[in-house]
Amino acid sequence: MTTPKKSFTFIDLFSGCGGLSCGLEMAGHRCLLGVDANKDAIETFAANHHHAEVYLGDIKKLSEKKLRDLLRGQRVDMVVGGPPCQGFSTVGKGVVDDERNQLFREFVRIVKHTQPRVILFENVTGLVAKKNLVILQKIFLQFEKLGYNMDARVLSAEEFGVPEKRRRTIIMGVKGGACLFPEVTHGARAGKKVRTVAEALKNLRAPDGQVYNHEVEKKKKKKAEDRERLKFIPAGKGIRYQADEKNFLPKKLHFSVDWQKLRENRFRQTKLQRLPWHEPSPTILTARTTYYHPVEPRYLTPREAAACQSFPNSFIFHGSQTAAFRQIGNAVPPGLARALGETIKLLDFKKGALKKKTRDTVLTKNAFHYHEPTHL
Repeated sequence: MTTPKKSFTFIDLFSGCGGLSCGLEMAGHRCLLGVDANKDAIETFAANHHHAEVYLGDIKKLSEKKLRDLLRGQRVDMVVGGPPCQGFSTVGKGVVDDERNQLFREFVRIVKHTQPRVILFENVTGLVAKKNLVILQKIFLQFEKLGYNMDARVLSAEEFGVPEKRRRTIIMGVKGGACLFPEVTHGARAGKKVRTVAEALKNLRAPDGQVYNHEVEKKKKKKAEDRERLKFIPAGKGIRYQADEKNFLPKKLHFSVDWQKLRENRFRQTKLQRLPWHEPSPTILTARTTYYHPVEPRYLTPREAAACQSFPNSFIFHGSQTAAFRQIGNAVPPGLARALGETIKLLDFKKGALKKKTRDTVLTKNAFHYHEPTHL
């Protein structure tokens, strides 16, 4: 058995703005390279990972020679990332041969070339839906052929100190050792209160005294009638059903709709949805007009959304506000990534391959249930 390593070098594929990298570095690991096709996201990544190289472009065009040049001979201990997930979404059809799922092949190609000791990637919870069992089996088999023991869990960000309710599938592979997942630190199972929106928004100032990505004037609701409606909507509430309209709004501010003629007698999406104060935020999405401030008559600023996602206040986003929200909504919460990074430091590497029987148990028993994580 080898001594557990305290720090790993890693490359981040499909990195986006770098939420996963941010959290892993908070745990003491070191990013060597970020790879993404989105210009705004890579600019943000570069601005917040000064010592890492970046590659902007189609990962299919990232040759082995170019990769070697970017790494400058440095050893890669981990390959991490978040391959595009649209093909696995519970909202979509989840077709096995969806071309968007083929980007996993590029992830496998980079792993095969760099031969890291650990692989780590995240995806939507739909990846472990029953309809995607064949896809997950194929993913496991591809990495097992390269010598990795594989495991998967669905983790909830709020159980790891993130002031946001967000579930993500985490897949791990370890060469010559068993996978480990972090114990929950917050919530009922940990006996400790979850972090709330109030805590997240309490202080948005970076260590240098500045508050970045926080242009409040740009986030005010333009429609006067909606600004008036917001005055009556409590934190954590919004208007989706007729009962909400009756409970929160004076009659003069009711919407001009016939509720009985609406499909399922409701709005398709909740209107004027305020964040709660004393609970974690709902999942931060990519649209900048999804949520409203708990008490002010405006949308969230990118800084506030980032705080709910557990980004440090010093993390600066590049691009337009629309681009910033897309980056934030697509990111892995750094607080969750940090918990994973701390656990990875405890890995022991020893010889031994995962037997097929064990793999089948992992796929049918572990990954497909929201259960207690592996205890360390």
